[in-house]
Amino acid sequence: MSYFINVCEREWKLIAELNGKKRNNFIEKLTIRTAKNTNPKYDFGFSYYKFPSYLRRAAIQEALGCYSSFHSNLLNWESAGKSGKPPKLTLDRGVMPSLYKDNMFVRVDNCEAKIKIFHKNDWVWLNVTLREQDVKYIQSHCRNRKELIPTIKRCGKQWYLVFPYEEKVSLSTTKPKERIICAVDLGLNNHATCSILTSNGTVMGRKFINFPIEKDHLEKAVNRIKKAQQKGNRKTPIKWKHAKDINTEISRKIAKSIVDFAILYSADVIVFEYLDFQGKKRGSKKQKLHLWRKREIQDIVEHNAHRHGMRLSRVNAWNTSRLAYDGTGRVVRGKEFSEKASYSVCQFQTGKMYNSDLNASYNIGARYFVRELLKSEPVMARLPEETKVSLFGTGTTRTLSTLIRLNAELAAKCR
Repeated sequence: MSYFINVCEREWKLIAELNGKKRNNFIEKLTIRTAKNTNPKYDFGFSYYKFPSYLRRAAIQEALGCYSSFHSNLLNWESAGKSGKPPKLTLDRGVMPSLYKDNMFVRVDNCEAKIKIFHKNDWVWLNVTLREQDVKYIQSHCRNRKELIPTIKRCGKQWYLVFPYEEKVSLSTTKPKERIICAVDLGLNNHATCSILTSNGTVMGRKFINFPIEKDHLEKAVNRIKKAQQKGNRKTPIKWKHAKDINTEISRKIAKSIVDFAILYSADVIVFEYLDFQGKKRGSKKQKLHLWRKREIQDIVEHNAHRHGMRLSRVNAWNTSRLAYDGTGRVVRGKEFSEKASYSVCQFQTGKMYNSDLNASYNIGARYFVRELLKSEPVMARLPEETKVSLFGTGTTRTLSTLIRLNAELAAKCR
């Protein structure tokens, strides 16, 4: 693919004027020798003998996407006054080829297949044996799914075939008034706090998800890296890999616990905050924020939830922990009311003490229901014009009390 990226870099002024398949055709005309194109500007066949056409077109498409992204980033950097480091064009993208069916991959039987590889200056078929335990796993877990073309993956000195599978599921179509949701607040103290809510504001279930043993293992792994760096070892790839593996395992366990809890109450939607931390992180917890896999957890939950017919939604994260769910206003947390107080506990204006993450979870679920109910045309038609905005606030001020007031208003209109 690096060959075609270099071609894109040299000929981008001409390529940028084209679009769609015309770009692919233009690059093929520049690089491929044919009976009608006997003298291409860049002879790809001279460097890559008998390269399969389907792989070549895939490489061209990937190279176009890579260079187009780089060129856009370069223009943005120049328009921003060339502040910061300029974007770099990376040639080694680490993209592995897909083995197209019949052309590069043939399934002989359950435990054997043939793949086409470049060996001894020629493209030949190679017989490969699939591991029996992998075949049994596929037969037991992927029996009702469609097998797609595999991809070659390299791990160290070993090469593997990765088989993707396609599964069709139907997502929940329940009306907003009849939905049951699982509102999730991801945090640093507790890994996740979940609440099961209905559209009238009833809390059906709560759960705190925390893995203290795994958290302790991650802290120890990070401390080993710190000690190695203090002794002058700036690059510690093995230690960092160990820490990242622990962090990934924590993300998977958190995601599984969230989905299992939602399945237990037959939830239709799992609701998260939209967490987007940009810029340089500061403070004593900046390393914890760097290691926090908030986006990875949500992606794993989305994948698993869709497999069980549940949808995933996100709401505005502003003030979910800062506002009391009962509508009494801003809460006081941690050192704001006591030097020894835990940041996981908050105090309402009425003096009531409550868990901060659980309070945030209620507000997350309430914001989802208020948004969905107000989007419903029958609800908007039944509400008076002056209450559509003023009474129910905006996405950054809505709490569980807002949802209860909305249901009371709707109930009064039905009488």
